[in-house]
Amino acid sequence: MSLELSFERRALRHPSFAIGSALVLLLLATAALSFVWTPWPPTELDIPHKLALPSAEHVFGTDSLGRDVASLIMAGARNSILVGVIAVAIGLVIGTAIGTLAAAAKGWVEEVAMRLSDFTFAFPAILSAIMLTALFGPGIVNSIIAIGIFNIPVFARVTRASAKAVWTREFILAARIAGKSRLQITLEHVLPNILPVIIVQATIQFATAILAEAALSYLGLGTQPPQPSWGRMLNEAQTLMFQAPRLAIYPGIAIALSVLGLNLVGDGLRDLLDPRLARQR
Repeated sequence: MSLELSFERRALRHPSFAIGSALVLLLLATAALSFVWTPWPPTELDIPHKLALPSAEHVFGTDSLGRDVASLIMAGARNSILVGVIAVAIGLVIGTAIGTLAAAAKGWVEEVAMRLSDFTFAFPAILSAIMLTALFGPGIVNSIIAIGIFNIPVFARVTRASAKAVWTREFILAARIAGKSRLQITLEHVLPNILPVIIVQATIQFATAILAEAALSYLGLGTQPPQPSWGRMLNEAQTLMFQAPRLAIYPGIAIALSVLGLNLVGDGLRDLLDPRLARQR
């Protein structure tokens, strides 16, 4: 039996991974569909029919400006994915480079790299976004940069810890005896062995990025009108909580299901990619 088939069979039998994958696929399918079709144009205003109840015409009803809530949810999914993918990519590329460098170089290089990571940790995504907004104004680009900067030390720490464990293995000693440089060992032996850990961490940070984007948009620092955003939908719904609580429930459920799905996938991947757990399943 091939390794690929073995992984697929174990994945199907892993409840967390199976449920999480279904939720993530639903998120991706919703975002992809919104590029070609939504029940109504997401930014189309229809004031005479504002706060309409759910019906065959408007499945989730309309908001305070008459916009179709279902269309806003669908379009908001693609913005959440856009922010998550780019922000995680920024943290992954830069953080992994810093972590592997720190583990390979050791000494003062490791100390400087990790202290810089610790310094970056002192500026959470929201605080970074506030500073960037003060300088350049609110917007989705600044949100991506802020969340990406927050992700860098996370990946740096995880990568460094995993890489240092690999550097103590016997096959690394054999590679050094064979005359390979630290760069060659890092690229050929260290990175392939810590890749599963990085993939799992990327999945978890993706969920965190979606939450951060929603929080920043809720505060008015993220996605700006007229672009749809789940966080801004929550902000706009807070004044209508007693009149139309459904306006907060729908985007709240969308955020919760997306984050839950990604976290379940991350937990499942941690089990499936761990060789010791894989042998037990």
